[in-house]
Amino acid sequence: MAINEETITQLGMKPYENRTAQLADGTVITLPIVSPIHVKFANRTATCSAMVLPGSTEMLLGAIPMEEMDVLIHPQKKK
Repeated sequence: MAINEETITQLGMKPYENRTAQLADGTVITLPIVSPIHVKFANRTATCSAMVLPGSTEMLLGAIPMEEMDVLIHPQKKK
C-alpha cells in the first residue's frame, strides 16, 4: 500500500522506518513507512503498513489489503 505525504501530514502520522522500493520504471528508492493504516471497503476492513510517496502522488491500495478484505476487482464489469 502507498499513501502520499500530503495525506500523512493531514492525518498527523509519523514514519517509523525507511524501506527500499522499486518503482514501475525500475528506479530503486528509499521511502518512509507509516503504520497502522486502517482500510475500510463496504463491510470489510484491513490493517496494514504503507509506504509514503512524495507530495500529492496518487495513492495505491495494493494487493495485501485487498486480499485481507477478500476483495476482487472485475474490470469488465467495473466492480
